[in-house]
Amino acid sequence: MRLLFDPIFLQHDTGAHPENRGRLEVFDNVTAIQAPDASDLLHLVHTPDHIERVRNAWPKIGRLDSDTVISEHSYQVACQSVGLTVEASENGDFALVRPPGHHAYADHGSGFCLFNNIAIACQRLVQDGKRVLIFDFDGHHGDGTAAIFYNSDRVLYWSTHQYPAFPGYGSVAEIGRGQGEGFTVNVPLPPGSGDDLLMDSFRRFLPIAKQFDPDIVAISAGFDGHTMDPLLQLNFTTSIFHTVGTELRNTFSNIFAVLEGGYNPPVLKSSVENFVAGINGREQSAAETPGTSSEVVKNEYEQRIGGLIENLKPYWSF
Repeated sequence: MRLLFDPIFLQHDTGAHPENRGRLEVFDNVTAIQAPDASDLLHLVHTPDHIERVRNAWPKIGRLDSDTVISEHSYQVACQSVGLTVEASENGDFALVRPPGHHAYADHGSGFCLFNNIAIACQRLVQDGKRVLIFDFDGHHGDGTAAIFYNSDRVLYWSTHQYPAFPGYGSVAEIGRGQGEGFTVNVPLPPGSGDDLLMDSFRRFLPIAKQFDPDIVAISAGFDGHTMDPLLQLNFTTSIFHTVGTELRNTFSNIFAVLEGGYNPPVLKSSVENFVAGINGREQSAAETPGTSSEVVKNEYEQRIGGLIENLKPYWSF
């Protein structure tokens, strides 16, 4: 797995905002390429009205909502972010992009996201007849991605995230609808959850991913669960991301990833590099003492996990 990057991503100008160009400026060991323009693929998940709104937003408006900034080059940058994600999906790479995507719905942007990078890449794969597992370990729930595939049995959406937190979705009751019932797996981690609970949840629900038997695994790779990230109250370390990468490598053969959150740039760099090292079967370069959870947090976690298992038992074997 290579880290792919295009300098155009620095032209999405958000000013003094958590999701800013400094997130990517810290990376120095990346494969710089020209990301393709994927404007012709946006329609795979997005409505024409949403596409046109983003295209024409500048200079009429500077934000899609209170959190989601638009600047002069944002539309073009977002189209190339989608393009690099599609390229990563074809070659098993990690698309180091911005703006992120997993909060973007079919008909509107949200949570710093304009277009849903991973959803577009995955829908393209679905149209080619593939079964796709999306594993989203960003500290925030990927509500846009979950909504886009909520009725699908061709995509298994599996998310670990802090709950409650933005965007307010991702409870154990949200398991899909219609043909997609049972194909959304939300693991809501209490604030204060550490490496121990992230890995426990991964191993408990990995059997569902194996039963789904995906042709390809798409990773919404967000690193804002790190204990030093400013936006959440999780207690992950850089080391857990290496462990997650290693576990994925040992379980699946066809994996790609795209960057979502992570708002402490030096920590983001170390976390991404550890994750990719795990995928590639290399040693981690930024080890930290594992973050642990209090007994109160563990008890709350067990109650939530018990409810989720009960909700999913009609669809999967545990």
